[in-house]
Amino acid sequence: MLVSTKIAVLMGGPGSERQVSLASGAAVLKALLGLGLTAEAVDVTGTTIHLPPGTDLAFNVIHGTFGEDGRLQEILEGMGIPYTGAGVHSSRTAFDKNLAKAAFTAAGVPTPRAEIIDVCAGLRLPSFAVPFVVKPPREGSSVGVHIVRDEAAAPAAMADAAKYCDDILAEEFIEGRELTVGILDDMALPIVHIAPRDGFYDMANKYPWMGGGAGSDYYCPADLDEATTRAVQEAALAAHRSLGIEIYSRVDVLLDAHNRPFVLEANTIPGMTETSLLPKAAAAVGISFPELCKRIAELSLALRAG
Repeated sequence: MLVSTKIAVLMGGPGSERQVSLASGAAVLKALLGLGLTAEAVDVTGTTIHLPPGTDLAFNVIHGTFGEDGRLQEILEGMGIPYTGAGVHSSRTAFDKNLAKAAFTAAGVPTPRAEIIDVCAGLRLPSFAVPFVVKPPREGSSVGVHIVRDEAAAPAAMADAAKYCDDILAEEFIEGRELTVGILDDMALPIVHIAPRDGFYDMANKYPWMGGGAGSDYYCPADLDEATTRAVQEAALAAHRSLGIEIYSRVDVLLDAHNRPFVLEANTIPGMTETSLLPKAAAAVGISFPELCKRIAELSLALRAG
């Protein structure tokens, strides 16, 4: 199906996750070329794109701002170019944690209690007690996220989160294991257990090669009993479906001391290097990284071509 397809691998982007996206893009490009497919890198530096002539499919690996929030998808649809992954509406909804939280709640997806704090109206504490989490609702890779364990630390944490937007999502803190579930073609992949070596799974511990973090250890499949595994996968798949996400995603879940899952968010363009979490989960069921890239491309082209 892809033999005669010219694929433009879109990477980089103008957001805070640019360097991570470049790494993902390089890995996807290498995988596609290794399969004997026609692919070319496109480094997107702003909010406009210039595709190589004859592009049949845009393989989007721009994480976060512009690539993951629906804007790039809207441009590509206007150009009549099929693209990989989530569409305009599902991208916008998943990327905005406030909208995603509303969708989870409406669909009965287990998720931590939360409140939206309007920065323009003045910073205030949420109605629930510490500990709680504050986060900018439209950033990825844990940018601007803080766990507030003491009310005295709240003003500084909230002021930092407010640098990125005019509203903040305050969320009840769930103590527990950090898990993530890849979804591919409406199927939940094996669960990955994320164990940060220090603190929580923030930008530094996700990408220690960028400097400053102790890193994390990953276990796949996660060491969970059958019932808990099923509950976590079902919650992740329900979250994916509640947002209407097409093709694939990676859903982040916290598992509390009573083995209850709480969905945090769904990533519509998760990391795509050979050591990233979605590829780890795919590898656990025998899907190699090149095969994963190929499946994403084929599924997306089948959905959007013609």
